[in-house]
This record gives sequence, structure tokens and C-alpha cells, in this order.
Amino acid sequence: MKLPYRFGALILGIALSSPALAQELEHWGSSDYWDVMIDPSLGDGCLIQSEFTDGSVVRIGFDPSDGGGYVTVFNMAWGDIEQDEWYSVLFDLDGEEYEAEAQGMYLEGVPGADIPFDNPDFLFDIAKKYTMTLYNEQGEVMSIDLTGSYAALEAAIECQEDVG
Repeated sequence: MKLPYRFGALILGIALSSPALAQELEHWGSSDYWDVMIDPSLGDGCLIQSEFTDGSVVRIGFDPSDGGGYVTVFNMAWGDIEQDEWYSVLFDLDGEEYEAEAQGMYLEGVPGADIPFDNPDFLFDIAKKYTMTLYNEQGEVMSIDLTGSYAALEAAIECQEDVG
């Protein structure tokens, strides 16, 4: 199945929770293993964010400016990513595969990949699963446990309704 995505502007202002990578995110709440945040630089879009044992920081959120969503992942170990370069990636969600395009980015020197899409329902497709594994042309990039992501995304919707 092909994941719908939008080409265009890189989602700016995405940051990690690490103090070394400070950004003006507003903490809205928490749900299980995820923080619910507001990103003023992205039209007050709400997102969920969690850090994983492999060093990955994952954000899943809404982009109110275009009605879409995104998955953004950062990891210090990914030093070979090129800024603004597009990469073909594959999401495996409990055996269901989705093809997408990820745009390379750096934030405060930390490499990452932004995967925008134009179908916000895909957020809940992710959240209904247990494991998300991301692949590029060289093989597996990361695999994370999605525990608590459904409840966290429900909280992000409530957050989005609050910020209007």
C-alpha cells in the first residue's frame, strides 16, 4: 500500500526534548509513554513525542496549516543524512507496509527524517499497531514499540481542539 505524502516545504521547527536541542514547544500533557506538545512554529499543531532506548526521538503530529500530518524521527547515530535530500522509506506496521518519502534534516546538529503525509487518518493507522519499523534502501533504520500511542493521539486531538 502506498502512503500518501505531500512534497513541498520541510516542516520547520521540529525539535527534540533534549535540553541540548531547546525549542519553544509547549507541554500540553502526557499519556503513557508519550508527551503531548504544542508546536507554535507549526501553526500551534499538536503532536506526541517519545524517546526510545536506541536514541531515537519520534514525533507524530498534526500540521494545521495543510490538514496533514507527519512522523519525524531524530537520532544522533544517523550522521549520513543529507539536509533536504529526499529518501524512499518503508514503514512496516505489524506486517502492513507503507511506502513513503522522507526529507533529510538536521536540527541543532542532530540528523533526522521528516515524513509528511496528507491523510491524517494514517496517524491512527500507526497508533492501532504495536510496532513500527522503518527501512531505507540499506535496510532497517529503527524499530519502536508503539505502546500508548493511540491514547496519546486521542490526547493530541483534544489538545488541537483546545488550541483551536
